[in-house]
Amino acid sequence: MTAKYGKRDCVVCKVWYLVLLCTVLCVSSPVLAKWKPAEGPLMTRWAKDVSPKKAHREYPRPQMARKYWQNLNGLWDYAIVTKDAQQPEEFDGRILVPFPVESALSGVMKQVGENNRLWYRRTFKVSGSGNWRKGKRVLLHFGAVDWDTTVWINGQEVGKHKGGYDPFTFDITDALKKSGNQEIVLSVWDPTDTGNQPRGKQVKKPGGIWYTAVTGIWQTVWLEPVPETYIKAVKIVPDIDNSTVDVEVDTIGDISQYELNAKVKGKGHLQISGGTPGLNKCTVKIEAPKLWSPDSPFLYDLEVKLMKEGKTCDEVDSYFGMRKISVRKDQHGINRLCLNNKTLFQYGPLDQGWWPDGLYTAPTDKALRNDIEVLKELGCNMLRKHVKIEPARLYYWCDKLGLMVWQDMPNGNNRGDEARKQFEMELKRLVDNFRNHPCIVMWVPFNEGWGQHDTERYSALVKKWDPTRLVNEASGWSNKESGDVRDIHSYPGPARPPNEEERVAVLGEFGGLGLPLKGHTWQAEKNWGYRSYETRSDLTKAYVALLNNLRPLIGRGLSAAVYTQTTDVEIEVNGYMTYDRAMVKGDIKQMAEAAHKLYLPPPIIKTIVPTSQEQGLEWSYTTDRPRGGWEKPGFDDSSWKKGAGGFGTKGTPGSVVRTEWKTSDIWLRRTFELKDTKFGQPHLQIHHDEDVEVYINGVPAAKLKGFTTDYITTPVSERVHEALKVGRNCLAVRCRQTSGGQYIDVGLADIIEQSK
Repeated sequence: MTAKYGKRDCVVCKVWYLVLLCTVLCVSSPVLAKWKPAEGPLMTRWAKDVSPKKAHREYPRPQMARKYWQNLNGLWDYAIVTKDAQQPEEFDGRILVPFPVESALSGVMKQVGENNRLWYRRTFKVSGSGNWRKGKRVLLHFGAVDWDTTVWINGQEVGKHKGGYDPFTFDITDALKKSGNQEIVLSVWDPTDTGNQPRGKQVKKPGGIWYTAVTGIWQTVWLEPVPETYIKAVKIVPDIDNSTVDVEVDTIGDISQYELNAKVKGKGHLQISGGTPGLNKCTVKIEAPKLWSPDSPFLYDLEVKLMKEGKTCDEVDSYFGMRKISVRKDQHGINRLCLNNKTLFQYGPLDQGWWPDGLYTAPTDKALRNDIEVLKELGCNMLRKHVKIEPARLYYWCDKLGLMVWQDMPNGNNRGDEARKQFEMELKRLVDNFRNHPCIVMWVPFNEGWGQHDTERYSALVKKWDPTRLVNEASGWSNKESGDVRDIHSYPGPARPPNEEERVAVLGEFGGLGLPLKGHTWQAEKNWGYRSYETRSDLTKAYVALLNNLRPLIGRGLSAAVYTQTTDVEIEVNGYMTYDRAMVKGDIKQMAEAAHKLYLPPPIIKTIVPTSQEQGLEWSYTTDRPRGGWEKPGFDDSSWKKGAGGFGTKGTPGSVVRTEWKTSDIWLRRTFELKDTKFGQPHLQIHHDEDVEVYINGVPAAKLKGFTTDYITTPVSERVHEALKVGRNCLAVRCRQTSGGQYIDVGLADIIEQSK
């Protein structure tokens, strides 16, 4: 242009070009300028980064990546019609994919319900380049669609899928036109909690621990060209004991004349390669393997190729971590969770994976990463992904940043043979689709008996499908004595299940310390927590005390604990963070310091004065207010009654009632003998419901408010330590009850910390 026209003419041409471009954009894409999120109750700071051109543009499958692909996220047409209606001729408007239709970021924020069906439509073009067309098949991928999906391409049905959490793929090659616009149409029906399918915490009428329903596309939609014979999936099994990694490839097409080649890299350096002509599996030796752990989340890059006559026919890039999860007995014969053959206490939050603006879908990939970074900063080394399966990107960030994952299977009602068949199929898909992620160390088929059935069979099945990971048969409640783990829940706790010969003891849920912060809640009032606080300082103190009470339980056999929870969710305000992720509600430094203490070697616990949990010990007691000095050693309690601890009403959580106590107040006294007073850190072992005062030799040892649901451990002051003496000592207790069940029992133990 500059050779033919002068400089001024060039400027004029450029101006006219810009005018023409703007005209074309305005005519062809009028909706782009109009789109905006719906006005939801609460938004995250990442919502401003979301637009039709910036809706989850990252490659969605990090563990099996190809060079060429096409993202179909963005604006689609949508319509909500009655369930049995045909495809609508006119659509209701535009929706931003991949955000569910009920979310603010979809731009729609409408409920669908079991009596309606959600329809999607958009057009796209397939590249005419050789990488996409010549001798290629075109695959259409969906990260996840909730729940019952049918897909058409250019009016031709290409497939159906049932399942709200697993990725699925259709080969659409034969339905494509040779050129021009291609049309994709989706029909989605979701019965939510009126059906029996796996659906997690979605309900039609949210409240408490149940949240807003999600319908339709909620993960990335994308296209990918592959050759006629191609790699469908890669299975990666590391073996740190033998310094090897097995690579097994599932293929489409006949590979009898092909060679599989797997190259393992570390820090970009080619380490070793192995090829097995005509077979789909090879074992690669890893010299001096660098192990993956939360403190050092080292990942090896893996390149897998299908080759024929020296030519690469298909290739994918992947990665893996050399790590091992197992249960082993320690020197005291207690089962412990081990990472890479070393005992490591596992601690982190119950992670719901909900977002105020995107519901099931995080606003951006940076938002996904932020949650993991905050948990690491708080001193966590794991999370329990609660009755939801995330996009592969979430597990990628856990792999990369170093956070172990307990993966729940989403719950459903599971009523009837068809529902149970669907549950088993989706559970198998979960294991198959996500087994390569080093971060995942445990599968959890059931939670708290929600839809629980055939537990022992499922535990055995999951172990058969994936023998490299642990199986937690059911987190909380219904113990069927299968799997690798005995898991209980205790709010606020902490507590531990009894030690077993074969299984390891874990606390699958505890905590739930609530704090609503004005301006950061789903609704202005009527938010709730398992136990609520009014200031960030009070919350921090309670959290630190809660974690300090975990240390003695570790000494007695506890191997993991799951705190409720990562963030607030809708009206539930038990999170480390507010629902909008705007702030951490406690003091990060103090919370992290408390968490890091959990990873020290388990303390040694020596009983000084036993509780009555195992065997009833005699106390003197009265329910009438005694005269002054009742807490001192010389007090005459001969007129008091005698009874075996503990005292309370049957049915109080965690209690072992041996003497009934139903009045508002009770006073207790007993003596104990000591041969020496050389203790490390004396602690009270106590279960109280409600407020309690404890004295040792007349010196105040503890004044505790509220209630516990199991025995906890709390330190005594240095003054109490000094008051202990060789010979006879006195333990005196007052407990006050105002409502509900009641219980009191007290003992004394010495906690001795071991050196690293």
